[in-house]
Amino acid sequence: MTTDAHIVFIVDDDARVREALTELLESHGMSAVAYGSAGEYVRAEKRDLPATLILDVELPDINGLELQRQISEAEHPPIVFITGHGDIPSSVRAIRHGAVDFLTKPFSDDDLMRAVRTGLAQDREARLERAGMTALRAHYATLTAREREVLPLVVSGLLNKQAAAQLGISEVTLQLHRRNVMQKMAAASLADLVRMAEKLRIPVVHSRRAREGRP
Repeated sequence: MTTDAHIVFIVDDDARVREALTELLESHGMSAVAYGSAGEYVRAEKRDLPATLILDVELPDINGLELQRQISEAEHPPIVFITGHGDIPSSVRAIRHGAVDFLTKPFSDDDLMRAVRTGLAQDREARLERAGMTALRAHYATLTAREREVLPLVVSGLLNKQAAAQLGISEVTLQLHRRNVMQKMAAASLADLVRMAEKLRIPVVHSRRAREGRP
């Protein structure tokens, strides 16, 4: 793991803690940036890299748990909470809202590093997922209006002649649209196209099962 591949953010109002954590992370080959308050962290320009946020619960401006709540709707690094005054309700709330871990000071270097590595792995996976969705939406945007009508019929399991009848077009024309959909979506198979439609949350309004009255 190189320092160019990721970044670890530290938010703690104790300068000694920030310095100690920075030195620990750098000794493990990790790049770290430290802030003394939640406000400093929120306002700072951040490099677009896989990241983990080490966040103190008690901060001079707002509570770390409140910061977690405020940024929950946006894309943000996985959070590792640290605190000198841990309690079960706070730890449960933090974990329930997605925190990687909730460590009470003094914690071991191994526990912290394990949590940080877990957070980085989670963020890398989330970034890959977002990149995949961006590419999928870009493929979908290339479909014509008619092709967007064909796609849900195809993934619903209708036969070509059934889908063609739904749209009032010939079976040959339906097959041409279906082929174009497969190519534009870069789908290797019908099963692949079905998974894409599920990710895009394309509603399936017709199905062979429904037409045949099956449960």
